[in-house]
Amino acid sequence: AQMIREAGMHLPDLPRSEFDAPFGDASGSGIIFGVTGGVMESALRTVIEVVTGEKVETLFEHADIIPVRGFEECRLAEIRIPDRVGPVPPLLGHIAGDWKWLTGVTLRVGVAHGTANARKVMEDIKAGGIFSTCHFIEFMACPGGCLGGGGQPSPANARVRAARARAIYAEDTAYGEAGKARKSHENPAVLRVYEEFLTDGPCGHRSHTLLHTHYTWRGTFLDPDA
Repeated sequence: AQMIREAGMHLPDLPRSEFDAPFGDASGSGIIFGVTGGVMESALRTVIEVVTGEKVETLFEHADIIPVRGFEECRLAEIRIPDRVGPVPPLLGHIAGDWKWLTGVTLRVGVAHGTANARKVMEDIKAGGIFSTCHFIEFMACPGGCLGGGGQPSPANARVRAARARAIYAEDTAYGEAGKARKSHENPAVLRVYEEFLTDGPCGHRSHTLLHTHYTWRGTFLDPDA
């Protein structure tokens, strides 16, 4: 209330309007972000379709990329790009002229959940182990992903986490059955952001400035006088 007053706003005098949608509309891929492997699966759905120009369902039934699912603490998967690739979408024309260099490439991806397992993977990478060969690795700090995080109802044991994962995947499937977007790049809200705001496209200067961050070591405790 104090902040509203300091901003000079008087709520009773504001014109009536419809509620906005601050979080936009989620896709099925957005829903599975809540389970370990979900971010990876979402990314792979988009990569496969953008590079091949074909539906991911031609390679994985119902667009379910099973190799990256599960609760194994640290896991690897290999996804092969077919021997055929499609044209580069206009939105990505500034990134590559064609996808020929990806023809037949086998993508090696890793998935880990739990902070202790992230350390295992990082140590393996430093030692030149199998995870050092990965093109993309997903880390989630919480056991099982967000569904096992501190903000979830108790208990959050293995049985409960597995049940929550099944519910998340079922919701993703239901999106497809209802004709809703199941892939991030098909989400109308995401497309609108790139059409109207991030107009230089993915990996463009504005996208990097606003969507990427950097971390700096600040020690165990922050200096209150700094």
